[in-house]
Order: sequence, then C-alpha cells, then structure tokens
Amino acid sequence: MPNKSLDSFIFDRTRTLLLDWPIRFEIIVGIARGMLYLHQDSRLRVIHRDLKTSNILLDEEMNPKISDFGLAKIFGGKETEACTGRIVGTYGYMAPEYALDGFFSTKSDVFSFGVVLLEILSGKKNTGFYQSKQISSLLGHAWKLWTENKLLDLMDPSLCETCNENEFIKCAVIGLLCVQDEPSDRPTMSNVLFMLDIEAASMPIPTQPTFFVKKHLSSSASSSSKPDIGQFESSYQEGR
Repeated sequence: MPNKSLDSFIFDRTRTLLLDWPIRFEIIVGIARGMLYLHQDSRLRVIHRDLKTSNILLDEEMNPKISDFGLAKIFGGKETEACTGRIVGTYGYMAPEYALDGFFSTKSDVFSFGVVLLEILSGKKNTGFYQSKQISSLLGHAWKLWTENKLLDLMDPSLCETCNENEFIKCAVIGLLCVQDEPSDRPTMSNVLFMLDIEAASMPIPTQPTFFVKKHLSSSASSSSKPDIGQFESSYQEGR
C-alpha cells in the first residue's frame, strides 16, 4: 500500500499531522466495516486474532485495509468461538480471556479493535504507555479520564483544530465499551457501526477494563506460550 500502515502515521509526531479528524474518523469506520465483514458478512466467519495498528494498511486515499491473516481462524456454520493452548498474537491488543485462558471469539477481535480505536484517538500506544505508578497502559488512562469526565484530554494534540468533539467522545466511549473485561459486555461489530451513527448520550455506559498491560511488555512481542497471570495487573477505581 502506498501509505504503508496506520502505525507509521499515528505514532510519528510529524506524519500524525497528516491525519486530521475527518480522516481518522473515516479510518475508524472503515476498520469497523472490515471487521464486520470478517465476522458476519463473509461466507466463512474469520477471527483475525492479531488486529493492531501495524496490520491496518492505508491506500492512496487513506482508506484502511485489514492485513496479515497469518494467525486468523476460520469458522463454518454457526461457530463463533474456540479455545487453544498456544497463545499467539501481540501483547497490548490481546483480550484477557485469550491471553490468560486461550479462549478466543469474535469478541476478542472486538477487544483488539477497541485498543486500536483508542490509539487512533490518542496517538499513543497501549503498551509502553506510562503516566504514573498507578496507570501503566492507555486503557487505564482512558478509563481514568472517563471517570473524571475528561475524555477530551485523551485527544492527540494534533487534532485540536479539526476535531469534532462530539464524535471524538462518542468514539472514546465505543473504545471503552470494546475493551470491557467480560466478552459478553462488549458490543458486536454491527453494534459498533450502529453506535458510530448515533449520539453518544444514547450509548451504554462502559464498565472498567481490568486488563492493563504493564510497561515492561513490548507491544511488538508475540508469544507462543500462555503468559503468567502475574504479568498483568488490575486497577480498581470507582466509576461514575
């Protein structure tokens, strides 16, 4: 793809200026449509298992294309979930039930989408994020801002002049809904697309994500074995 991958823009302090809010919003919608196709509209259901910003390619018009299906699982019929003893994927984007128990489903892809969405909004990586001893992930930071009614503080500074604040808050809430701890609490991709078209006030209230990746885990590190639960932390703060 002529514009390479999404991560080469949003994590680069110079190139991120090329992604104004309308472009980012269209990228978010495009990724959601692509995931809906994989989960629902394709002849065979596809669970990607490694959705991340580096696997989102951008064409000459900055349209997103989901790539790298090397870890994908294909299901026929009405199957939507499975379990494996071999955990593969990228830390920081894995859903907790997959990283800890090997359980994956369309909802584990939804979790990964939520992480990607919050990274697009903030211009920051989920892993390698560090603000304080209490907050060591982008998810934790986003949740704290939600509890303080300060979601606009999540915004990538390069978006200040072009951002539609209502759309931004709506996308941030969708991101938090997607990374909820319980798979059953997360929306489907069809629900995500529906919420992208409605007012934020009409959306469900997210519950706290409890799967925060610690700073020492690399966002590019992949694992072929089940990680130690001690590598992960939970932060319990009172929501609003």
